[in-house]
Amino acid sequence: MRNLYILGLAMLLLLSGCAPKFGQETEVVQDSDKKAEKAIIPRYNISDSYYKAVIPYKTGKARGIVSAYINNRLDIDEFETGLMRIAQDSFPSDKYFFQEGQYLEKNTVQDWLKRKRSDAQQKAYEVAKNPKNPKTLPNEGLNPIFDTSNEDPGYEAAMQKSPIYIGAITEQNYLIKNNEDKLEVGGIMIGIGMNSHHYYNLPAAMGGYPRDIKISDTDIEREGKKAAEEIINRIRTQKEYESIRDIPIVVALFKQEAASSVAPGNFIMKAKVDANSSKIGKWETINEKYYFFPSNDAKSNYPEDALMVQNFSDAIADFFPNFTAVVGKGFYKDEELKELTLTIPMQFYGKAEVIGFTQYVTGLIMEHFDNYISLQVYIESESGAESVIVRDAGESEPIVHVYN
Repeated sequence: MRNLYILGLAMLLLLSGCAPKFGQETEVVQDSDKKAEKAIIPRYNISDSYYKAVIPYKTGKARGIVSAYINNRLDIDEFETGLMRIAQDSFPSDKYFFQEGQYLEKNTVQDWLKRKRSDAQQKAYEVAKNPKNPKTLPNEGLNPIFDTSNEDPGYEAAMQKSPIYIGAITEQNYLIKNNEDKLEVGGIMIGIGMNSHHYYNLPAAMGGYPRDIKISDTDIEREGKKAAEEIINRIRTQKEYESIRDIPIVVALFKQEAASSVAPGNFIMKAKVDANSSKIGKWETINEKYYFFPSNDAKSNYPEDALMVQNFSDAIADFFPNFTAVVGKGFYKDEELKELTLTIPMQFYGKAEVIGFTQYVTGLIMEHFDNYISLQVYIESESGAESVIVRDAGESEPIVHVYN
């Protein structure tokens, strides 16, 4: 049985090119709002695909917004990490350093994610905030006006006509060393999370049950571009952002998946705004997509890849009777499979079985998957993670780790 149960080391480590890179820890001065602060650039870098984060680590001013406003946990992760991936095109990781957004305040982003208020709604809002002495207050919601009372029979029609398009906004800062060897902001990324579904509950008088409106790609693109233009205009003209008017900005639109989706959403467009400019450049289409394996979508759009994963799963089932099936997620860029993450659930009765199974799966990986694909395989049991197999694109052998 191909030496299936040969006892080996508890950790099988096959060295590959994705080993972390070490250098000297560097202490620098960071210019933050014209104030000099000491900062450290870590010597440890996981790979060239990641940015080094400046220490001490500064959490974003709008921290918590993304997790609070996006429905799908997979979308939350992809919205933030995917924006870092897109940033590489304009702010490469060998020159720039990552920092969470330090300019868009949490309450500001929350206000932007609200609906625009009609004149009547705005007046009532100002009176409610200051009953004795109403004052003019900002009305900066980026989502469309909804001006129908709950008793109006046109409530549902109005909701379908004016769904919530803008679901989340995030900011990332990219720092660079200037001529004086000090860190300063060299670029800003703005991610706009667009809803592909609008969820709401009907008023109690109308039954109160939940509803789901699917938003078309045409509407997503139109409303996303409109929101991007307004956000950039505010950043370039409002006084609180004066210190970053000369910083280039890249804005990207992210299409969220349905709340029940087993695969994350994806970025669909991006555009650059030059320093000291409020004009958004030409929008570029981003051809990225995630597919779940096994699924009808994957089988229909990428039958060869679906078959490749199925053959890998079948090969495991031939030798392990307590195996169920491989499940996975494939990341496609420009119609080509770039990254594949597979999870293998198993029932084990001892560490020797874990080791033998991991060795066998490692061999199957070498047989079934070409090395142009970045591959991660997680072997799990009811007790949790048992082992992990990782192979970077272009590498001939993977790194394998069996957990103690």
